[in-house]
Amino acid sequence: MTIVEDAKKGIITEEMKIVAKDEGLDPEFIRRGIAAGRIVIPTSPYRQVKICGLGEGLRTKVNASIGVSSDIVDVNMEVQKAIAAEKAGADTLMELGTGGDFLGIRKKVIDSISLSVGSVPLYQAFIEAARKYGSIVHMTEDELFNATEAQAKLGTNFMAIHTGINNITLDRLKAHGRYGGLCSRGGAFMSSWMLHNEKENPLYANFDYLVEILKEHEVVLSTGNGMRAGAVHDATDRAQIQELIINSEVAEKAHQQGLQVIVEGPGHVPLDQIATNVKLMKEMSGHKPFYMLGPLVTDIAPGYDHIVTAIGASVSASYGCDFLCYVTPAEHLALPNLEDVITGVKTSRIAAHVGDMIKYPERARQWDLDMGRARRELDWEKMYSLAIDPEHARAVRNSRAPEDTDACTMCGNFCALKIVNQNYNLAK
Repeated sequence: MTIVEDAKKGIITEEMKIVAKDEGLDPEFIRRGIAAGRIVIPTSPYRQVKICGLGEGLRTKVNASIGVSSDIVDVNMEVQKAIAAEKAGADTLMELGTGGDFLGIRKKVIDSISLSVGSVPLYQAFIEAARKYGSIVHMTEDELFNATEAQAKLGTNFMAIHTGINNITLDRLKAHGRYGGLCSRGGAFMSSWMLHNEKENPLYANFDYLVEILKEHEVVLSTGNGMRAGAVHDATDRAQIQELIINSEVAEKAHQQGLQVIVEGPGHVPLDQIATNVKLMKEMSGHKPFYMLGPLVTDIAPGYDHIVTAIGASVSASYGCDFLCYVTPAEHLALPNLEDVITGVKTSRIAAHVGDMIKYPERARQWDLDMGRARRELDWEKMYSLAIDPEHARAVRNSRAPEDTDACTMCGNFCALKIVNQNYNLAK
């Protein structure tokens, strides 16, 4: 039985107990959430993973994405990035390579970390078709499903599968047009294949077969967002919403068949449309776990898109987004390096916490309360321990060491907190 089938029969599994303990919740709450499709717990019969729950009522989680490109194939660097992402506090990892030996690279990444690992199987299928036949449009349907099963057998825990692109979606896209084009690689691959071959998306047309593969290998289905906007002016357009309608329908169908499902959301959304997108997705999907790439709230800040994304992600999390994909400073510019990955994870973790302060104030704000008290008391060791990046906080202060060890070089002897502590008590 799958974990969904266990949950529907009233069985509380060991994974549910682990998530409940980690979140400070009752195991029965986790069981009910999985049974209803509101919570997922990625697992695998092929490898032990760090158990992590995603969904309503749980802390907002952060995913880091890595992977070689056709221009840069440095397997050791990708392994280092995976290890660094886990150390920096990522909850999950996606290996999204588009070059080299697909299965060999993914195996090395999976073996290097304890996190749940996700993938996009159609990348492998389409790119291997391009190598073999000279063009992505000559990929066969069998090759697509074979790539999916091969990646599942490696121990991949969740997969972004582009089920929401069908002939109706493409009609909406062509009729409406886009200012920023189609930014999803998976969406570009699949739509090009469909138009060239004049055929329906095989992932949509053969959805029951896809579910069989994923169920057999206990892989969580993440409904890919191939029609997401690549520019804020295209956000919430007809193609995006049409894909959401289809993804919501297939998500419900998959859950009814015992599969865990995540629904993916858009990537470029202006601030005033975030609440609409989150609420619409939650209602349409039956409150499935919602996974967003931020979103990015402006398009004018290449080099600083990790900050742009953190702004959007904090808002989306506050409105109910459950799962955030990080963005690095290299977004739209280059393949991220090691430092970009670390920065992306930590920035997204900040955004997730800010969102949780609104979503779950009683649980999330205790961390800030503890930091406020530590600052009032000028307890630097406590402040370091509470910092989201203790090593960085300590290094910054030590690099400009104050004469007065109680203060910092911003205020020195005229530290407001120290003056108040010396003259009267404001403790609360």
